[in-house]
Amino acid sequence: MSPLTLATLTFAPPSHARELDPIEASSVSEQTIVPQKISNELNRPIQVGVFVGVPSILVHHKNEELHITAVKGKLKIKTKAKRQQTADRRVFKATGSAPGECIAIATDKAGLGKACYEGEFVVSANGNKVNAINIIDIEEYLRGVVPYEIGKLDESKFEALKAQAVAARTYAYKHFGSRKNQGFDVYADTRDQVYKGLHSSTEITDKAVRETEGVVMTYNGEFITAYYHSTCGGQTEGVVTWGRPDHPYLQSKPDLRPDGTPWCRESNYTEWTREFTEDELCDLFQTNAKEAKANVPSFSSIHSISILDTLKSGRIHILEISTNNGKFTAKADKIRWLFKRGGTILPSCFFHIHRSGNQWILKGKGFGHGVGLCQMGARARAQAGQSYIQILTHYYPGITLEKFTR
Repeated sequence: MSPLTLATLTFAPPSHARELDPIEASSVSEQTIVPQKISNELNRPIQVGVFVGVPSILVHHKNEELHITAVKGKLKIKTKAKRQQTADRRVFKATGSAPGECIAIATDKAGLGKACYEGEFVVSANGNKVNAINIIDIEEYLRGVVPYEIGKLDESKFEALKAQAVAARTYAYKHFGSRKNQGFDVYADTRDQVYKGLHSSTEITDKAVRETEGVVMTYNGEFITAYYHSTCGGQTEGVVTWGRPDHPYLQSKPDLRPDGTPWCRESNYTEWTREFTEDELCDLFQTNAKEAKANVPSFSSIHSISILDTLKSGRIHILEISTNNGKFTAKADKIRWLFKRGGTILPSCFFHIHRSGNQWILKGKGFGHGVGLCQMGARARAQAGQSYIQILTHYYPGITLEKFTR
């Protein structure tokens, strides 16, 4: 394989694009990228932790269904015919992307019937658990990310798919080697990016990956951390929501149409309401304390819930709860976990709260942390005629777009 290089690109806004503010307009002016070689450590497939520390997996391989478990660091591989093998690890390779030619691997029968992965899988024992790592070309990996992260959109929102592909590619390259001690680069779930192979890939999502092949975002010569989320509610947030110093390209900024409404207004989470009884909150706060990183005392009644400080976007920075046994606080994005109910956290920490009798009522907006690209906003911007370049330079101001070629 030849070394990856950076090719020269020239970008200009399309004539049919919706009106942009002066800052955005200048950010999509023509850019020229100086060709340069990329580091050798990136010139390899990505390693994806699809199943990590699971009790067992099923693999359909060469017309056989294998059931794989682990005992004391050794794989136990059983076939339907009850034959059994022991191994340190097994490697499964795809012969193509058509059904029956890709790798079918899952943790249950239902998943096995849908699974279709390219590349190869390295299955190994992790004590008494099983790891299955997909080693795959990054462009093929993106075919299994884009439809899960932003949805299967139509042609009117094609530029949003392309923006998502560039963000996901940049995120992946940024995280090469980041989980080296675990034997892979990224998880295949929300700890990194959702990836489920080719089961939900479509012609249009594949086209978005193909038409942006190799395009990434950098800032001062380094890959940006390309965070993205569902719905910003009209205002994005910086990484201060996680207690980190802000990046210049991840700023809290308005995301409003010329008429003053949010670009993401078509989302079901542009506005939302949640109601809790006081008894329910007493239980939830104590149950969720660890996940919310809150020092919650044992208490039986709530005196008040107050917003002590907000972030630039208006999202809550410090929430104080006063109880019959003292006060405690929860901060920024972790507030969502404090209110977790039925396994579901709050849509965002962008809300107001008031009491009505025995009920505590939260009225909020947005879905997700609010950092980086707003996916629902990107969809609307694309439908309004904005290019993926304009979309990306709005949500990640000051970036440079570069293209890797092989």
